[in-house]
Amino acid sequence: MKIAILSRNSNLYSTSRLLEAAEARGHEVRILDHTKCYIVNESREPALYYGNERIEGYNAIIPRIGASVTFYGASIIRQFEMMKVFSTVKSVALTRSRDKLRSIQILSREHLGIPKTAFAKHPNDIPHLIRTVGGAPLIIKVLEGTQGLGVVLAETQKAAKSVIEAFMGMNANILVQEFIKEAGGADIRAFVVNGKVVGAMKRQGLEGEFRSNLHRGGSSQMIKLKRNEAAAAVRAATAMGLSIAGVDMLQSERGPLILEVNSSPGLEGIEKSTGIDIATKIIQYVEENSGKKTKLKDKVGV
Repeated sequence: MKIAILSRNSNLYSTSRLLEAAEARGHEVRILDHTKCYIVNESREPALYYGNERIEGYNAIIPRIGASVTFYGASIIRQFEMMKVFSTVKSVALTRSRDKLRSIQILSREHLGIPKTAFAKHPNDIPHLIRTVGGAPLIIKVLEGTQGLGVVLAETQKAAKSVIEAFMGMNANILVQEFIKEAGGADIRAFVVNGKVVGAMKRQGLEGEFRSNLHRGGSSQMIKLKRNEAAAAVRAATAMGLSIAGVDMLQSERGPLILEVNSSPGLEGIEKSTGIDIATKIIQYVEENSGKKTKLKDKVGV
């Protein structure tokens, strides 16, 4: 099988592990920088080029698209889809997952547990916005933030009002979300492949840090999910139209609460925490599904 890994950096852990796992199973693999690909369309003949080279003959792609190039990356995936190449991440699912508000709306519609979340634009709505999510302390998230950046804990109502006003003054789109105290600065990352949780870890933030992201210095350890947590992770990935996903959730008194569903979850933290060969499981998924027809139709809606 001929596989392309769409990645801007061949030295990244996730990219190199996918390359290693695919080659170990006898596949021909190439890493393509998707930002250096370009699209050419004419009637009934969609094409992709990499410099002067026409990209063709691939059976599958494994996109590793960074948040800063979501639009362009999704466009390249869409072109591969038009060329009937199987993708582990569909273009519409990628763009959906990168929109935090849209993701929350989809999860809410599917009756999944989520922290109470509010979104508004007008400064006059701030007091009611704060009351709606249960008052301070509360979490404020910039919609475009990643890896814990653009996430603020406001511990008092006064601080919450000031931070929200500041973000609104910069025309930043933000979510205001209830603070789940009993989570204790920890969350769970469940890695879903093809409708099954193949590994899970619990991430704990540094002392005094409410964000548990490993990029922010948090630690992680393998965890065995409860049945309702595993079910919630699979349902969340399915709701977002993602066959491969990192589902982040909080353990709360009312059950698992989904924070985010990641379309390009990193492999380093989950593999090192669990000792599970996630990369090979992804390649096996590609092998099992690359012969199926790719459809552009969005069946999930929203």
